[in-house]
Amino acid sequence: MRSAAAEALGTFFLVFVGTGAIVADEISGGAIGGTGISLAFGFVVAGMIYAVGHLSGAHINPAVTIGFWSSGRFPLHSVPIYMAAQCAGAVAASTVLRFTLGNTASLGATVPTVRLPAAFLIEWLLSFALMFVIMAVATDQRVAGGFAGLAVGITVAFDALMGGPLTGASMNPARSLGPALITGTWTAHWLYWLAPVTGTIVAARAYEALRGGGRPSMAASIG
Repeated sequence: MRSAAAEALGTFFLVFVGTGAIVADEISGGAIGGTGISLAFGFVVAGMIYAVGHLSGAHINPAVTIGFWSSGRFPLHSVPIYMAAQCAGAVAASTVLRFTLGNTASLGATVPTVRLPAAFLIEWLLSFALMFVIMAVATDQRVAGGFAGLAVGITVAFDALMGGPLTGASMNPARSLGPALITGTWTAHWLYWLAPVTGTIVAARAYEALRGGGRPSMAASIG
């Protein structure tokens, strides 16, 4: 349960800072900009990995938890616990933003601005890239240690730079759930579960196939 609490806290700050940057950009008339928002997401993910990675593994994303499980690197009985904690943290963050800043910018709700097939493919590929990097830094001893937070944070940022204007670049069902639940913005919400979850599962399996050898371990910690 301490690990779950760490996951909830990490996800809270991911959503509070990341979507909070979207809200702040709207309030300030564009002072932060798309690049700034992307960096906010990347920075907060990196920071939370270093902060809670040694406590919970710093998944802070239901799709990442499922991806680890699918590759045999996370126990099934812990999956619903982690997912519930991550979603609770995200909803709590959106609740705080709504209470303090109102319903500005729909609290950063993810809504596609392109056709659904294109949006699905974009979210899928961005999620694949994120999980592929995570698998490398979290499970492969050949990767230099100590840089997991930086690597994953950079990946979140470059994914957001490309996909942000098109789909919101969620890659994280909890990140999409928080604003959707608090503002009632459910447009194509299914996409932000199905694309990240399937993308991370395929990415985890792909990395396992490419790495060669090595028996899966239940210790999947990004941090």
